[in-house]
Amino acid sequence: MPIFIDRRLNPKDKSLGNRQRFLRRVREELKRSIRDQIRTGKIADVDAEHAVSMPKRGTDEPRFQEATNSGRRQHVLPGNKQFVPGDRIPKSGQGGAAGSGPSRKESEDDFRFILSREEVLDLFFEDLELPDLVKLNLKEILAYKQRRAGFATTGSPTNINVGRTMRHSHGRRIALKRPKQDEVDLISQEIAAIEADSPDMAARQRIAELRAELERLERRRRRIAYIDPMDIRFNRFDPRPIPNANAVMFCLMDVSGSMGEREKDLAKRFFVVLHLFLKRRYERTEIVFIRHTHEAQEVDEDTFFYSTQSGGTVVSTALEEMRRVIDERYPSREWNIYAAQASDGDNFATDSERCIALLNGEIMRLCQYFAYVEIIDERESHIFGATENGTSLWRAYSAINQKWPNFQMSRIARPADIYPVFRQLFTKQSAVQKK
Repeated sequence: MPIFIDRRLNPKDKSLGNRQRFLRRVREELKRSIRDQIRTGKIADVDAEHAVSMPKRGTDEPRFQEATNSGRRQHVLPGNKQFVPGDRIPKSGQGGAAGSGPSRKESEDDFRFILSREEVLDLFFEDLELPDLVKLNLKEILAYKQRRAGFATTGSPTNINVGRTMRHSHGRRIALKRPKQDEVDLISQEIAAIEADSPDMAARQRIAELRAELERLERRRRRIAYIDPMDIRFNRFDPRPIPNANAVMFCLMDVSGSMGEREKDLAKRFFVVLHLFLKRRYERTEIVFIRHTHEAQEVDEDTFFYSTQSGGTVVSTALEEMRRVIDERYPSREWNIYAAQASDGDNFATDSERCIALLNGEIMRLCQYFAYVEIIDERESHIFGATENGTSLWRAYSAINQKWPNFQMSRIARPADIYPVFRQLFTKQSAVQKK
């Protein structure tokens, strides 16, 4: 994301305030151009580089200058050989003087910005957020876990590595040629055997030599310890940060037979924008993809967007699958839970009542925020766009919307509606609104 920092002092005839206003105009123009390109093009193209042109108008710093075709002025022209006092000189811009007036020709843009993927996404999602992301009892901190990091010569006695310690001890004893216990025992046995027989003078001399050798070996064994402090090795542990992904977004999409290619395409486009938004703004947010027909299942990203499976429509199965995943992996006391659902609203009346029971009974108490997007026919947008009448699922969710402030719903009829609806659902809240 481009960040402009102007540390220049005010030069002659220039103003730092004017330059800052110009940079703000440039930023707003970039955001407007990106939104227009995405609104009129493919939503998936947001995840790509963009070339944004800045119009020449308004790029110059404001300044005072003499009007060339108005006002009254007196000039002294030294070395004049053409005019005498009293002659009238035509003002610039009059009399067809070449190059004297403002040009009416269209000119090319003076500025052209090539924005990278990261810069485009930063501008695209700059003023959007997940509502109430952090609970009062949760902080986005880093947890630390102790992991093995080799060996150290100092440490706690409980962390002594016996195998590595004995390996160093054995190597040191071999290098220093410490006498083995077998050598000492062999000499002791020879002395005992000679003393068992009635020793003569030669035998006594041999015993004296063996005793001297035995004393030398014992003395050497005492000097070269079996385990020296320098042999001891401790297991080393270093704390490594583990990011806490304390927010999870559930993406629920209807892929039943009533969802045609147009409806599925609009739903996928909405989830593409949501996916990019979450990945860009919240790196520690996990995403769970759930698609449903008359059955629901958790799937990976590729299956969610590209699988061709179809079937009947039972919306409550997606909510039940969401509740199952929450119970297994995402306890509400440790996770901020969000959900976004897209459907054409086609559902059995009895199942819509089941959806109300699931949302009122448990899911809305677990969720920080639940957004529902209904895909409607473009020809019906003027009928259902500004009314509470609609499908069975829309009427059921309207009751949820009135009861739960953390539930929002909207309709999409054409690709151009996706971005305005997305901003409506995820616009950053001010401090006053949050209170």
